[in-house]
Amino acid sequence: MKQTMYKKQRIHKTNGLELGLFTSGDYLPHPTTKKRQTPSERIQQIIQMGQLAEQAGLDIFQVGEAHQKHFLSQSQMTILASIAAITDRIKISTGATIIGVADPVRAFEDAATIDLISNGRMELVCGRSQRLGLFKLLGYSLDDYEELFDEKFQLLLALNHQEVVNWTGEFRSPLEDQLILPRPYNQEQLPIYRAVRGSVNSLREAAQMGVPIYCAQLDRDLDTMKTYLNVYREELSNAGYQPEDMPIATAGYLYVGPDSQQAIKNYQHYISAGYDQLQTDIYESIDFEHAQSVDSLINVGSPSLVVDKLLKQHEELGHQRFVGQIDFGGVTFDEIRRTIDLLGEKVIPEVKKYTAKK
Repeated sequence: MKQTMYKKQRIHKTNGLELGLFTSGDYLPHPTTKKRQTPSERIQQIIQMGQLAEQAGLDIFQVGEAHQKHFLSQSQMTILASIAAITDRIKISTGATIIGVADPVRAFEDAATIDLISNGRMELVCGRSQRLGLFKLLGYSLDDYEELFDEKFQLLLALNHQEVVNWTGEFRSPLEDQLILPRPYNQEQLPIYRAVRGSVNSLREAAQMGVPIYCAQLDRDLDTMKTYLNVYREELSNAGYQPEDMPIATAGYLYVGPDSQQAIKNYQHYISAGYDQLQTDIYESIDFEHAQSVDSLINVGSPSLVVDKLLKQHEELGHQRFVGQIDFGGVTFDEIRRTIDLLGEKVIPEVKKYTAKK
């Protein structure tokens, strides 16, 4: 059997299902009061969320990347470095880095530096962008959308795997016996995930390359998600890898309140208003109508309902990590803090109790 691209995974089955948070860094007004924080306040809030997540016992905190109106996560690495400096245990990660429009050398240098700041807690998730205006902003052609990602992701993996790199591609100058520094903490390799959304081809490509996946479940049902992940596992076996050695992370909505019905109503309001502000039709595909079902992938509700949903998903999907978005659409910081507190007090202990292996 083949070995993975890096020697040491940072997800251990003895810890059970890992739970984390991610933010896309949106900067949207509250849908009712129309109040909006200053840019400085919003970025400070994200940094504080990372600190609170650690205090609550969450496993990982991720910051996305967006370069459009209503977002403040253009420099995700800077935000993650700030979180790394004020935390001690929680893993930190991009979620995702749009590698097709980035310089893989700089992305690796930044991530490795944050890994040193955090004593080995940094991870990367790399994906394509659904916000295509980014290509024009940064000077790339959409005609090269697929080729840019493929080439730059391959280069990033090579940089992670080798200290001295020889490489030639189409979209940047060659590297000739180039020493790539700094190296990650303890000379280990960074965990690098490929973000996938709906493309089966992306799943197959990730499997053939031997990289773990980070799969958004924002608008799927449980059966579809299970079938989707099984394609990845089957392709891993076909490519000569052990599927059980390859972590799978899923990502979706997360919001916890005392009462399930009210929590769903509240978060649905934020999601609807948020996507309306962004002028996208994503909301129409999200099944809030069945959000009170334990089979729903919308992890919103009371602590007991969220626990039941997460355990059901772990049983059916067999994934190792779930990362939830708790702050989209102008959610107040009081609500964000409440969700984190309830996760720490009532959700994480129950999920770990039933998923951790002796």
